[in-house]
Amino acid sequence: MSSSFVEYPSSRRFLRDDRMVRGRDGLLRYGGLEPSLSELLDIAVHRFSDRTAVEELGGESLTYAKLWQSAAHVAGGLKAHGVEIGDRVAVCQPVGARWVEAFLGIVLAGAVPVTVDPAWGADRVHLVEDDSGAMMTLASELPEGIAFIDDGAALEEMALLAYTFDSGHATGVELSNENLLSSIESIVHLRAFGDAGIRNLVVDPDLQTVASAVEVLSTLAVGGTVVLTTSTEVEAWWSSAADVLTATPATLLAALETHDVTDFGRRTVRWIDYSGDGFGMRDAAALREAFPGAKHFASWGLTETCGVGFVLPDGCGVGDVGTVGIAYGGMEVALFGPDAERGLGELLCRGPGVARGYWNRPQETADSFTGGWFHTGDSASVDDEGFVRITSRKAVA
Repeated sequence: MSSSFVEYPSSRRFLRDDRMVRGRDGLLRYGGLEPSLSELLDIAVHRFSDRTAVEELGGESLTYAKLWQSAAHVAGGLKAHGVEIGDRVAVCQPVGARWVEAFLGIVLAGAVPVTVDPAWGADRVHLVEDDSGAMMTLASELPEGIAFIDDGAALEEMALLAYTFDSGHATGVELSNENLLSSIESIVHLRAFGDAGIRNLVVDPDLQTVASAVEVLSTLAVGGTVVLTTSTEVEAWWSSAADVLTATPATLLAALETHDVTDFGRRTVRWIDYSGDGFGMRDAAALREAFPGAKHFASWGLTETCGVGFVLPDGCGVGDVGTVGIAYGGMEVALFGPDAERGLGELLCRGPGVARGYWNRPQETADSFTGGWFHTGDSASVDDEGFVRITSRKAVA
C-alpha cells in the first residue's frame, strides 16, 4: 500500500491571527517582526525601564533597566574572554535571575545560548559542550566587562541551540531569531496579553527547555514580570500575586493534591497554562474547579517547533480533552502514510516556529526536514476541525 501526504486545515473556530501572511516558500509568517531577539527586548527595556522584569519568589528582583545593564556587562565580559559573533556559550545556571542575566548576556554579545540543565550528570553536560563547540560555560560567576550590545543580528541567524536526547544521543536543534520571535508572538496572541504589566509565575525545576525560555521571553516582551520558582508549595505561589500561572500538568495536579487553592489565588490567577502531553478529563475538571475564573490553555510543543505548536484553548468542550489541541501561531499540519487520507498517519508540522535543522547533522536534517515540513516521528489522527490526537510516540533509541 502506497503512502499519501495530506494537509489538514487549521481550525477556524479558534485562535485566528490575521497578522499571518504566506510567503513565497508557502509558509505562514508574522509580518513586521523585529530583526532579532535583542532588538525586540531593547524596545521593551526602553518602554518599561522602571518595571520589575524578573523576580525570584521570595528573593532577588531586577527592573528592566537593571537587567539590561547587568546583561550588557555580562556581554562585555564574554567579549573580553574572546567570544565572537555566532560563538556558542552554554548556560548552566539554576532557576533564578542569574539565569536570565546569563542568557541575555550571551544574546547581547551576539553569541548563541546553549541551554544546559545543572541537574544533568557531568557526562551529559560535557557531551553537549563538546557537540555544540561551546566557547564557555556560564556555570558559576558571570563574567563582567565594559557594557556591550550587539544589534546586527538578522531573522535567519541562529539565536538558540537547544538539545534533545530522544534519539539516544545529544542532538542540537538550531532555532533562529525568526523561530523565537514567532513563538513569542504566538504566545502573546494566544493569551491576549496586553502591556499593562502581567505577573507570570513560572514553576519550573529548570529553564533548559525551549518552552520555558519562550515563556520567560514572551513575558518580558510585553513588559511583564517573570516570577521564577522551583517550589511546589502552593501557599508560596499566592504570595507572588501572579495573574499567570505556568507549570506542567503533573506539577499542578501534585500541588493540588496536597494544598487547597486559596480564595486569593482563585481571584488573582487569570491565565493558567499547563504545557505537556495530553491529560485526562478528570484532571482537566480538577484544574478548572481549582481555578474557575481563569482562562485555561493546555499546550504542547517540541524542541523542533520552538516549544509551541498545539493548544487546547479555553472554551473547548470536555470531549476535546485528550487531544494535544489545534495548531496555532502559523503552524500547519499534515499526515503521511497509507491511511493519511482517513486522518491517520505520521504527524508533520511546518510554520514560522519550526527549526531549520539539526546542528552538524546534515543527514538527520535531510531526513526530518523536507520541503519545509518537519517529520515528528509521532503517529497522530486529525479530525474535521483540526484537532490533533497523538496515537503513538516516536520510538526512543
